[in-house]
Amino acid sequence: MKVLIRGAGVAGLTLAHELATRGIDVTVVEKRMEIAGNASWQAGGMLAPWCERESAEEAVLTLGRGAADWWDAALPGHVSRSGTLVVAPARDAGELDRFGRRTSGFGPLDADEIAALEPALAGRFGRGLFFGEEAHLDPRKALLALSDKLLGIGVGLEFGSRVVSVVANIEVDCTGIADKRPELRGVRGEMLVLRTSEISLARPVRLLHPRIPVYVVPRAENLFMVGATMIECDAAGPVTVRSAMELLSAAYTLHPAFGEAELVETGVGVRPAFADNLPRVECDGKHLRINGLYRHGFLLAPAMARRAADMILGNPAAKEFALEAHR
Repeated sequence: MKVLIRGAGVAGLTLAHELATRGIDVTVVEKRMEIAGNASWQAGGMLAPWCERESAEEAVLTLGRGAADWWDAALPGHVSRSGTLVVAPARDAGELDRFGRRTSGFGPLDADEIAALEPALAGRFGRGLFFGEEAHLDPRKALLALSDKLLGIGVGLEFGSRVVSVVANIEVDCTGIADKRPELRGVRGEMLVLRTSEISLARPVRLLHPRIPVYVVPRAENLFMVGATMIECDAAGPVTVRSAMELLSAAYTLHPAFGEAELVETGVGVRPAFADNLPRVECDGKHLRINGLYRHGFLLAPAMARRAADMILGNPAAKEFALEAHR
């Protein structure tokens, strides 16, 4: 069996890995000239199903709980299992209570416990929530490492490819927002990358706000990813001034040291979503689609890849899953 996958974002690469490790001959084609630049490249890389349940359906928690294990098995050493810290300024304490009512899998923290967990935040927040089972990874390093691994196990990766001569039994569309079906909409996510040696964080920190909740994710070399907006828009383009100001203001609220940080990068990713914000694996004969990952790409891609691989290999339970996604 030969499978052709269109799209080398997180959906396409995770499916390629899932199929290749089951002995399937796989080729991935990507119209870009390199891995960088797609929506997956701009992601936060948080594997945080319990936190995401605050604004998502139960399916996101159910499907996402195994994501950290999948990534850890596929790319040992890339996953940090340090949990997620959620805090709010004193004026927004009600947001912390609301977040707690809508989620599970956390323990409440007082000011001393926050300081013990993240010394850089000592004295800044009186209460917090700690989701100890959550994890995160650097999405850019993960995408590059996964593509290297796929090449090493015999997967074909073709960049800059629009017309493909590969004869395949199955074709899978993992092109995200480039799949122009009317039922898909774009959700614009804007992010910043800051650099400062004045603060150190061991885990993602979510700062709650009634209008613009944000997260700050630590990366190597004193870098921090600050994101992300959720704007109902399928236009890419540069980050807007308003979004940049809001994200920078939130980072400064988390810690004033960010006020002196270097602004290394701004980025925009347009994330594909269906009306219910849940992903789908769809099958039409020899053609499959994985799409609608919304803001949960790295979290839900492993589950979607497993489902799609099961469908390709004839597992009837996977077909029922695909039907359920439409109900």
